Amino acid sequence: MRLLLPAGLAFIMFALGLGLRAADFRRVLTRPLAMAAGLAAQLAVLPLLAWLLATLLGLSPTAAAGLMILAACPGGVTAGMVTHLARGETALSISLTALTSLLAFVSVPLVVGLGLDHFAATQAQVRLPLGPTAGALVLVTLLPVGAGVALGGSGRIGPRAIRLTQGAATAIFALIVVATFARYWDPMMTHLPAVGPAALLLNLSTMAVGALLGGLVRLEGAGRVALAMECGMQNSALGITLAISVLDRPELAVPSVVYALLMNLSALAVIAVRRARLPLPA
Repeated sequence: MRLLLPAGLAFIMFALGLGLRAADFRRVLTRPLAMAAGLAAQLAVLPLLAWLLATLLGLSPTAAAGLMILAACPGGVTAGMVTHLARGETALSISLTALTSLLAFVSVPLVVGLGLDHFAATQAQVRLPLGPTAGALVLVTLLPVGAGVALGGSGRIGPRAIRLTQGAATAIFALIVVATFARYWDPMMTHLPAVGPAALLLNLSTMAVGALLGGLVRLEGAGRVALAMECGMQNSALGITLAISVLDRPELAVPSVVYALLMNLSALAVIAVRRARLPLPA
């Protein structure tokens, strides 16, 4: 599983790259307000919402601290696939995933440290492992997308082959979601009543904020979907890793586990609505 998951994610990013062109990413760079809105929602609004929800809902110190760990994590790699399936602006989503992952070296220790100190009265030094984190960003995201963009733009692969590759990527994405549910089903169901409302509210509110900020900077529907998915699809696997491997406190992983279930369900709902309204690719 340790090798299959990164390989599957890399293939998904490659398949997404096949349908993109370098011009799509250049267009993203010409709209700094769109990037700024996405970064603000992900790095500032999301942790603030998690803080408020944990306080207003009276979560236990452990659950509150765990929710802050989840909120500190950058957008997940699968946000790009979800954005693509929801007829969103995939290049914008991928660009935000890459940038927030780079900024995570600063933002994650800061947010996690403040959350632990405030909610759990614990002072802990949290540092992301530089080599593995940067390596994962390059090998799972940047290189596969770049290879896909280069191959797709070279004319050496036809539209039918691209559709088949992207269909296979969609199937792999579905398998990853199912495997995640199967792996964490028992703890998810056990803790869903206590942590589920906070996790669901965080997911829905952050997606709404992403879409709202996209509207404020005058993004079209596809761009607003990208921001919503980027904010809602957190890297819950990183949250689980931080709690278990870095902090050695498995109980802090509970919100990330529950959120992994709920974010995929809400994403599937958005995909269904968007594809019903836009049956043909935008």
